[in-house]
Amino acid sequence: MESGRGNPGQPPPDRLAVRTVPVTDPRSLVSRLPDPAALAWIRHGDGLVGWGEAARITLPAGEDRFTAGEKWLRELFDRATIDDQVALPGSGLVAFGSFTFDPTCDGSVLVVPGAVLGRRSGQAWLTTIGDPAGSARPVSPLAPPAEVRWHDGSLPAPDWERAVATAVSRIRSGGLGKVVLARDLYATASADIDVRVLLQRLAERYPDCYTFACAGLVGATPELLIRRQDDDISSLVLAGTIPRGRDAEEDRALGASLLASAKETEEHEYAAAGVRATLAPLCDELSVDSRPSVLRLANVQHLATAISGRLARNGQGTDHSVLSLVAALHPTGAVCGTPTEVAMELIRELEGMDRRRYAGPVGWVDAHGNGEWGIALRCAEVDGARARLFAGGGIVSGSDPAAELAETQAKFRPMQFALEA
Repeated sequence: MESGRGNPGQPPPDRLAVRTVPVTDPRSLVSRLPDPAALAWIRHGDGLVGWGEAARITLPAGEDRFTAGEKWLRELFDRATIDDQVALPGSGLVAFGSFTFDPTCDGSVLVVPGAVLGRRSGQAWLTTIGDPAGSARPVSPLAPPAEVRWHDGSLPAPDWERAVATAVSRIRSGGLGKVVLARDLYATASADIDVRVLLQRLAERYPDCYTFACAGLVGATPELLIRRQDDDISSLVLAGTIPRGRDAEEDRALGASLLASAKETEEHEYAAAGVRATLAPLCDELSVDSRPSVLRLANVQHLATAISGRLARNGQGTDHSVLSLVAALHPTGAVCGTPTEVAMELIRELEGMDRRRYAGPVGWVDAHGNGEWGIALRCAEVDGARARLFAGGGIVSGSDPAAELAETQAKFRPMQFALEA
C-alpha cells in the first residue's frame, strides 16, 4: 500500500493493526532480510531491519519537508492500533526515513515497513502490520556484485580540485568561514546490486558506524546527528579527518597531529558550535565535550565532540519528536558550512551536481517520537546494477585542494570495499 507519493497532504493509509512480540535472538539482523529491498539501521549488531511496505510517502522539495513528513506520520501513528509487548525504543510502529540535503530538491522519503525485526542488548522482537503470516517470507540467496566498473562523477578530479581552490579563495576574501564540498563516483555491476550484501560487508567491517539502508540509499555513517530516548538526547559531531596509520605508533602520531592542526580544529569547531547553538534553547541540561577527541574508524580518524542533554519539560523542547530535532539541526556545519545560507549557495555553484539524499538525515522514528538519525555519509544510491557513491570534505582558509581530493578518495573506500570485497 502506498500513500501520498509526492503529495504530503494526502491522508495516510487506513488504520494499521500493529503487533510487536519478543522473538529468539536472531544474532545477525541482515541475515533475516528476505530480499534486496531492505531497510536497516544497525550498530554493533543491534538495531532494526525492515521489509515490505505498509505505507510510504515521497516528499516534494521545500524547507517544510520535515514538518510535512512528521504531520503525515503523526496522523498514521495516531490512527494505528498498536499491541506492543516489548516497549523498547524501536518496538511498536516504526518508520524509516531519508531526507534530501538541499531543500530545493525532491526525493525525501518515509517508509513504514510491513515487518520490522529489532535487537537491543540481546533482546529481540518482531513487529508486523496486518496478518503476521504475511511477513514470513523465505530468504532469497545473496548475490554479491560482480565485474564492477567505475566511471567519473559530475566533476573529474582536476575540475573538483579547481572548485576547492575557488572555495578557498572565497573564504579568504570574507563572507564565510567554511564550506563542505562533495563529489560523486559511479559504479556499474554486471547484474543488479543486492543491498543486503553491502549491508553485511559494511556492518562487519565498520561496526562502530551506523549501517543503514532506506529506499536504495545504503551506507555506514560514523556521524550520529541526533538520538532521542524520551527526554534524553545525544549527538556526535565529526569534522576534521586524517588517515589511519600503518601501525599503532603511526596511528597515535597522526591522531596527535589531527588534534594539533589549526586547520582541522577550525573546521571542527564550526560544526560543533552549530549543533550546540541549536540544541541549547531546547534543553534544560546540555553537556558538551570541552575539547574534541580522536575517533578511529577502520579507514580514517576524525575529530569528535560528544553532546548530550535533557529536553526542557516546560519550554521549546517540550513534545519535540526526534524528527523535529532533525529538522532543527539540518544542515549542520559538518556537511554544509558556516554561515549556512552562504555555504549552501556556494555548494550549488561549485559542486556541479545534485547531492540528493547524500549528507541528508537518515534514520528511524517510532510512535513515541524516539529514534536515531545519522547524516548519510560513506554511502551510495543503488538503482539496479548502478551505484552512485559520494564523498566530501570541509574547506576552510587553510585547505589544500590535493589534500582534500585525497580525503574524498579515502572516504569513498568503505563503499568501494562493500561493492568489490
